[in-house]
Amino acid sequence: MIVTHIIPPVLVGNRPAERSAGCTHVVYPVPNIYELTVAAVLEREGHDVRYRDFTATRHGKGEWQQFLGNDDSDIYIIWTVNLSIANDKKAVAALHAANDRCRVIFMGPGATFYAEKLLNNPADAVVRGEPEETVVELIKAIGNGQTPQGIAGVTCQREDGSLAVAPMRPLITDLDSLPLPARHLLGNRQFHNPKLKTGGYTTAVTSRNCPFHCIYCVPSSLTFAREIEYRSFNGTKPPIAKRSTQSIAREMEQLSSQGIRAVGFMDDNFIWNEQRTREICDIMRRHDMVWGCQARVDAITEPIAKMLGESGCRYIDLGIESFDDRILEYVKKGITSKQIYSAIDLLKKYGVPIKLNILIGCCPLETRETIANTLREVKRLKVNQAMFNIVSPFPGTEFYKLCVENGWLKNGEYSPTDVQRNSIVNFPHLSADEMERALRRNNLSYFLSWHFIKANIGRFTSLKEFTSAARALRIKLFG
Repeated sequence: MIVTHIIPPVLVGNRPAERSAGCTHVVYPVPNIYELTVAAVLEREGHDVRYRDFTATRHGKGEWQQFLGNDDSDIYIIWTVNLSIANDKKAVAALHAANDRCRVIFMGPGATFYAEKLLNNPADAVVRGEPEETVVELIKAIGNGQTPQGIAGVTCQREDGSLAVAPMRPLITDLDSLPLPARHLLGNRQFHNPKLKTGGYTTAVTSRNCPFHCIYCVPSSLTFAREIEYRSFNGTKPPIAKRSTQSIAREMEQLSSQGIRAVGFMDDNFIWNEQRTREICDIMRRHDMVWGCQARVDAITEPIAKMLGESGCRYIDLGIESFDDRILEYVKKGITSKQIYSAIDLLKKYGVPIKLNILIGCCPLETRETIANTLREVKRLKVNQAMFNIVSPFPGTEFYKLCVENGWLKNGEYSPTDVQRNSIVNFPHLSADEMERALRRNNLSYFLSWHFIKANIGRFTSLKEFTSAARALRIKLFG
């Protein structure tokens, strides 16, 4: 069968949703490694798999209309996040109008939680949670003319319009059994990460989910879908799954042979222990790649900081959210401000560039004073980068339940929002408008500071790298 993965152009609003992390609009495009893994699985099953990303290629409505008039796919797959739901619904209506025999499969966290919003056509289905095994069985059933009802992990429409929600599919325990992502479907498209300042960039993942219990947490889009699905059937977080370092080595060898020189690891939590970290660092050093990852501050020991510094790690994202210990305790972060300072000191000692992730309004203990103190500390610490976001009460999180119970939702209900721009939370003492103003102040104060400019301007090796980073910063600050 002909199966085409589609990232539609902007049909609703004026900015495309970012579908890998899943909670912002696009600042700079990155390959959706989760979709490309599904594509590789379907190729292995013998399907003719295609990939059309209208946003990364900056193709608009004109190219979209041409595509609709000429494409002959049997099945379209759309990776849906909360911010893309309205856009994806419009795209699917156009697909059905142009090709009345096509089927559409939705997957991703938006589809997992909001299946009823997306399933307006009996020809369509939602693959919930972890998609790889489910989508294979679903497409096989479609090809055989069978109903998708009852396929584990699938939600679809019955003839009367009601939803048929099948049981959860067991999680994949052996991630090594999955093929490497089908990056060849991207063609000659080049990606860049401003934090790595090196062309030939891609993303990769070595594990799924994390064991911690932050009340607001929205992990990467695949693991959030995985978590939503698992929680709805089991009431707890899903277990962790990890690839072997042998599997990671095979992927890095392939990427190196293709000229990839920079890798951003998308794991929710990249650092698990010293032995595994050492093995991955050795792999990256062997291929002379620069790379970056996300980690918790309590995972940064001196040996690990030294490994990172010696193996080409050019950024480490630390989710600290606040320096206030009362706030850290309330949000169940599981760290203290002392651990934050210790991790920063160790990473600086071994020359590892640091990016601090700050979350404004992550609990009702946040005040104007705690926000101002966070900015002062970030600037005092002179790290390489910082990212300020506003908390969003994503359905499926503990913070969402707190917001509903306490009446903190602006306008009384959840609506998809860009965490780099807008707030839908009103605390009694701190309004959504105040948090948005604080976000803008913090971004301008930090990114236009002399320290930030001096720390980053010298890291560019070409005009193309600088232009790409400048464009991303302009979008981040001004939209």
